Amino acid sequence: MSKNKNLVTQKSGLSTNVILTIVVVIVAVVVIGGVLMFSRGGADNNPSNSAGGANVVAAEILRKPDSNVLTSAPESRVTVVEFLDYQCPACHQYYEALTKQVEKDYAGKITFVARNFPLDVHPLARPAAQAAEAAALQGKFSEMYHALYDNYDAWALAADGQNVSTDEAKARGLFDQYAEQIGLDLDKFHQDMNSPQVNAKIDADTADGNKAGVQGTPTIFVNGKEFDAGNVKTYQELSNAFRSELDKELVK
Repeated sequence: MSKNKNLVTQKSGLSTNVILTIVVVIVAVVVIGGVLMFSRGGADNNPSNSAGGANVVAAEILRKPDSNVLTSAPESRVTVVEFLDYQCPACHQYYEALTKQVEKDYAGKITFVARNFPLDVHPLARPAAQAAEAAALQGKFSEMYHALYDNYDAWALAADGQNVSTDEAKARGLFDQYAEQIGLDLDKFHQDMNSPQVNAKIDADTADGNKAGVQGTPTIFVNGKEFDAGNVKTYQELSNAFRSELDKELVK
């Protein structure tokens, strides 16, 4: 899919309040002239408001000593923190269109922190987070993080290729394959996935996300400020806006 095509997505968000009035919602999924609409999750995730407003959060909330880091910079002039859900379609889209390449292009220039925020609407989000955290205990977080997103369609989507999967047994089998491919001790991986330590880490990340005002995924902070892409319509424009923000912070 070309990044230059117009693209409208939805952020995966938290459950909405109990419906008080009957509402008829008509959702059109149109792929005409490169326009694609995803209707998953709750909150809106148009790239134009992908990360909300100008919310500023204290560093001690956004990053903890045990937070997983994808890239690090010696001076730590710029720190990016993403609260993510591994089964979130929008998170995967952001990974493909933005964060994967940013991780490569800004390696050594920024510190990129990934934190868990699994949503109830995604039944495999927590098992995937458990797999990532279990890999982290063997020093392989980055490898599992990439394996989960690079193979997203295989474990996260249902057979129709549109809806999220609920097949946890299949997903866990694939997680084992990824664990073997990146050289993990499989027995330790299984023990750690279901350990109190891993579950406490996921819960702590989620709690910090709530403190930071995270309403859905992905939510990204740059030096404590919630990233606001402005009125963009394509992922290329989103990427340009994000890179511009990073470059601005790097020269401060």
